[in-house]
Amino acid sequence: MASTAAATEGHHAAAHVALSLVDQLPLLLIMAPFCAAPLIVLIGSRKLAWAIAYAAVTASFVMAVFLMMRVIGGEVISYHIGGWAPPMGIEYRIDAANAFVLLLVTGIAAVVMPYARISILAEVGQRHQALFYSCFLLCFTGLLGVVITGDAFNVFVFLEISSLATYVLIAAGAEKDRRALTAAYDYLIMGTIGATFFVIGLGLLYMATGTLNMADIAERIADQQGNRTVRAAFAFIVVGMGLKAAIYPLHLWLPNAYTYAPSAVTTFLAATATKVAIYVLMRFMFTVFQPQYLFEVKTLEFIIIPLAVLAMFAASLIAIFQTDLKRLLAYSSLAQIGYMLLGIGFLSETGLTAAIAHLFNHGITKAALFMGVGALALRYGNSFLDRIGGAGKTMPWTSAAMVIGGLSLIGVPGTAGFISKWVLVQAAFEAGWWPMAVLIMLSSLLAVIYVWKMVEALYLAEPAEDVVVREAPAAMLVPLWVMAIACVWFGVNTDLSLAASLSAAQGFIAGSAGMADVAGMVVR
Repeated sequence: MASTAAATEGHHAAAHVALSLVDQLPLLLIMAPFCAAPLIVLIGSRKLAWAIAYAAVTASFVMAVFLMMRVIGGEVISYHIGGWAPPMGIEYRIDAANAFVLLLVTGIAAVVMPYARISILAEVGQRHQALFYSCFLLCFTGLLGVVITGDAFNVFVFLEISSLATYVLIAAGAEKDRRALTAAYDYLIMGTIGATFFVIGLGLLYMATGTLNMADIAERIADQQGNRTVRAAFAFIVVGMGLKAAIYPLHLWLPNAYTYAPSAVTTFLAATATKVAIYVLMRFMFTVFQPQYLFEVKTLEFIIIPLAVLAMFAASLIAIFQTDLKRLLAYSSLAQIGYMLLGIGFLSETGLTAAIAHLFNHGITKAALFMGVGALALRYGNSFLDRIGGAGKTMPWTSAAMVIGGLSLIGVPGTAGFISKWVLVQAAFEAGWWPMAVLIMLSSLLAVIYVWKMVEALYLAEPAEDVVVREAPAAMLVPLWVMAIACVWFGVNTDLSLAASLSAAQGFIAGSAGMADVAGMVVR
């Protein structure tokens, strides 16, 4: 307690130091999109809405790059909102793990935004477009807030900001297909159940510790791991975030949400939302509850790993039998979440490195694929495999980029997907679970089958005679190719993705020490 008092004293002392603009980056990263969202509604101009949203998203991306550069070496930034020191005040705490996720979320948004302009023009009615961009920014703000905050209740608040905006974004697909409304309603019900479980878990933690600051909770529950209230809190938080992350079989909201949402929304959500939920799961499991606690309760061994393997096979098998490419990729996402959970389940540094690297690599891979599907849907009117036959001839650039994304999804060497799966196989051998390595390879073979269905439709099927289609517009092609090139770039150059993943994994394995005051920590 003496160290806590000393640290708190230190925080108070540091709170009075004048801050430069660079020091305010953790707050500005959130405030840029948060302030731009109501501004769009106030101005009410459809043309300006996109420009304002794009400027806010790009500003956040630049700030995320700066933050990533500062913390990749192991430094931790603690930012006190309003100068109020934690645990009383709200703290934003940035380490390698959340800086990497921030980079993914802002990077994907910065690439999706130029793509969205034409896609949204075609899929969302003109009178709703300003509101659409406003909701997009609120969803974006919520995701960033969930990742950056070091306050447990703040995670819930930002989670709800993001979820409420997401319900509206999915429902915006009703312009094209009325089933988007039921998809949004399903997600609303399941998302609310997930949020309720999560907040009950937080309530129980508060009951046991009397604090909401994550680092403080970690310190206070370290000596009461056998406490039933703490155990119940753990169960509620895992199930709550499991629903948000669409862990199989808590995934029922996801396939319809991804299928009927506007293409730009599907791309953004598939690449970021479930990844953020997985991050929160890891943050609570490892830095709040501690790795030793996970060894004791064996949740990972008896629940998470079996569910991960189930997801890898069941979701892949369901994907194989889909006739709509968008729905096929939605089920593929569930299978890929299984790989991330498996990496977490190994409870080792290599396993966590694989999980975090796959979180990033699958984000860029799925962004490329869903952008391609959106381009096909723009030209063909839908994304059914029998309707897009021969698109390889009529839309060669779109199809080629999608093939690159498909190769990354399978995990072909030279692509981003291979790197994380390779590290995952290494983690399996390291743990002495070689049959698990075989299962990883077998499930990847299932991915070959459904990716082949896509390639077959694009290149081997004959285009319908009555359909005249031309290539997607450049404004959609350029972002699509940026993501496709990223799939290859991060498959060849792993300096950033693996270094950041390893640094993040080391922080998680260190448990609460990864969040405690350490040498090199910058207190604001």
